[in-house]
Amino acid sequence: MVCNEDVPALDEDLKKTLGPATAKVLAEQLGLHTALDLLHHYPRRYAERGELTSLADLADQIDEHVTVVAQVADARLLTYQGSRGGGKRLEVTITDGNGRLQLVFFGAGVHKPHKELLPGSRAMFAGKVSLFNRKLQLAHPAYEPLGADASDRDAAAAFANQLIPIYPACAKLESWKIAKCVDAVLPRAQEVVDPLPAALRDGRGLVPLTEALLKIHRPAAKADVEDARQRLKWDEAFVLQVALARRRHADAQLPAVPRRPSPGGLLDSFDAKLPFTLTEGQQSVSKEIFDDLATEHPMHRLLQGEVGSGKTMVALRAMLAVVDSGGQAAMLAPTEVLAQQHHRSITEMMGELAEGGMLGGSDQGTKVVLLTGSMGMPARRQALLDLVTGEAGIVIGTHALIEDKVQFHDLGLVVVDEQHRFGVEQRDALRSKGKQPPHLLVMTATPIPRTVAMTVFGDLETSVLDQLPAGRSPIATHVVPAKDKPHFLARAWERVREEVENGHQAYVVCPRIGDEEEPKKKGSAEDDAEKRPPLAVLDIAEQLTRGPLAGLSVEVLHGRMDPADKDAVMRRFAAGEVKVLVATTVIEVGVNVPNSTVMVIMDADRFGVSQLHQLRGRVGRGSAPGLCLLVSEMHEASPARARLAAVAATLDGFELSRIDLEARREGDVLGQAQSGVRSSLRVLSVIEDEEVIAQAREEAGRVVAADPELERLPGLRTALDALLDTEREQYLEKG
Repeated sequence: MVCNEDVPALDEDLKKTLGPATAKVLAEQLGLHTALDLLHHYPRRYAERGELTSLADLADQIDEHVTVVAQVADARLLTYQGSRGGGKRLEVTITDGNGRLQLVFFGAGVHKPHKELLPGSRAMFAGKVSLFNRKLQLAHPAYEPLGADASDRDAAAAFANQLIPIYPACAKLESWKIAKCVDAVLPRAQEVVDPLPAALRDGRGLVPLTEALLKIHRPAAKADVEDARQRLKWDEAFVLQVALARRRHADAQLPAVPRRPSPGGLLDSFDAKLPFTLTEGQQSVSKEIFDDLATEHPMHRLLQGEVGSGKTMVALRAMLAVVDSGGQAAMLAPTEVLAQQHHRSITEMMGELAEGGMLGGSDQGTKVVLLTGSMGMPARRQALLDLVTGEAGIVIGTHALIEDKVQFHDLGLVVVDEQHRFGVEQRDALRSKGKQPPHLLVMTATPIPRTVAMTVFGDLETSVLDQLPAGRSPIATHVVPAKDKPHFLARAWERVREEVENGHQAYVVCPRIGDEEEPKKKGSAEDDAEKRPPLAVLDIAEQLTRGPLAGLSVEVLHGRMDPADKDAVMRRFAAGEVKVLVATTVIEVGVNVPNSTVMVIMDADRFGVSQLHQLRGRVGRGSAPGLCLLVSEMHEASPARARLAAVAATLDGFELSRIDLEARREGDVLGQAQSGVRSSLRVLSVIEDEEVIAQAREEAGRVVAADPELERLPGLRTALDALLDTEREQYLEKG
């Protein structure tokens, strides 16, 4: 982390302040190296002892921090033998007249409570409710003995109303020890450099940074926490948006070749033979893209849309416009199956226009070539030749397109499908193949809430397709609780059989292939659903062919199959010869078989919300309605089942992406999700803080337009350097 030279104390290694042992744990476990890092390690939340809970209500509060006032009913000191030798355990039972609760203290921690918590004494207890041997308990609670006089009652009130910061901690360093470390560096908060321009701070009524740090770590009241969080959210949103605004500013300085379709050319010929009308959404998004392509700076646009909203059609028309203007277009797909699928569907959509220069091809046509890693040498050589001569206007491929050997005649547009599966380096390598930076269109079928797009893809303009083309059928989604109600699962297989008998096809998706080494089993029978290995394609396919789907043609598809075999299975399925395809998530994106009407997802709780939504989008693509069955063994009250219920309740991908994000938190919006570094967002939530992000983006745009190098804002430069350590700098450079 880079800090201002004037404040060496903040940038000093924590060893000097906290000693080598503690500093080592903070560095290794939590990534905290300096006093400044520790000042920015904010409490996750604050335990409030104030809300007193009745013992009878604790069953609903497992894993919650509670405070109770109760009387000690009995206390027993036990000796036990463990794997690491013996020890003492104090078990105290307390009652408040409505219920009873057990407290446990271990080891050296038993002496003080053993003396103080005598039967008949009253005290206030604060701790986290846990379940042990099916009984509720508090382990090592904090407590305050209560007397009868007024001063004791005041002490109880002070104890009850105190806000206790709970820090993100690790096994080797509990929250209260981290609080002590923070106390040691808190005086240095006076020395921090404030990144926000004074005018912005005053205009928005935000407290200075020093005050915010003191208030977030040691609040006297809830209002302090609110003031601090509001201010620190602005820091995060603003510094991040300045980084992205500078990126956009730099992009706007780059030259690019304007690409305009020629009247009566390839695009017009293609549009003339379309058997349907484009949706309004497709037309308006196409206009945005064509306007960008016509400028002298590279387009950077994110095209997001629901599964089946017709993104490929929009991307294809953009590629045809570029070919019309004499350039070439490349489409990058994340898997071979998907690249082949795109190649098939694009050549089918284009017809004779995809056979430029070939017998029977159109005069206005161009060649559409496929380039993947598993192609045979002769086909590969021909494809490479077509690219370098310019014979092929459109190429579709996997990351094989990025290899050094691949040369283009004049690369004008790069379309990246399913952005989240491509490393930034890969996109960058493809973009560097143009004589000048090519235009870039990034597509995703995982809808992203507006704020996330603003934060994660802040250097891309965003287009959204939210209408489904006419003719798409509704999809009904149901959760199948396989453990609680086994007959529901039996009925699910009957439904698959019925659909196949009516001439349709089905997918069955599993989280695992099944030819891997099985993970070692741990834990008790109680948490089997959690601990057992995920269900596997090879096992489920065998069970189905022997059991509920005997007599139907069932085949498997997974990522470790030979590419030629994968393609053959997909072709047989598309042709209707295979009735049930048991697969991993290789079918998640782009696979288009309109005759498939059922999707059964085994161990659905092992998938993310947006992944389930993607998978579901593979059915209901024709005229018959779709059915998606989410099979899970998880308990009805578990968070996993709540996620599945949310997926079953709506087909709106934007709504689901919000739910997904709220469940998983953001990860690092600066792309560090790709390299495993922890999140750069500590208090900002991209879902809840929509307004702050939008305002910060405006303010950042103004600041960067007036002073692109931030020469007049040294505090902001410092904060930016700290955010953009080398790795993140590269990420933004390449973004």
